Amino acid sequence: MESILTSVKKLLGIAAEYKDFDPDIIMHINSCFFTLSQLGVGPKAFTIADDSTTWDSYLPEGSNLEAVKSYIYLKVRLLFDPPSSSYVLTSMENMAKEYEWRLNVESEEKEV
Repeated sequence: MESILTSVKKLLGIAAEYKDFDPDIIMHINSCFFTLSQLGVGPKAFTIADDSTTWDSYLPEGSNLEAVKSYIYLKVRLLFDPPSSSYVLTSMENMAKEYEWRLNVESEEKEV
């Protein structure tokens, strides 16, 4: 399974070998995991420290993992490299909010 950090960097257009922004990106990814935990998604207090942590250590295969990946990318992009166009910015913010809502609904349905 692919590294969480490496896959987010790829979506951001940053080569895996380029490490200068890793601390910033890791901080934003961990902030996303904190938010997801409060929404009831994934394990509590999950964090990454480098590129060794893989997606399957966060959520098992067959879960809502692809939605989580998209959500984390959107949030990290908004925090790390926000778009200059206000239309694109608003669209990305709305997509992130929709993912938050959908992931929260799914986690509540699993609790019932």
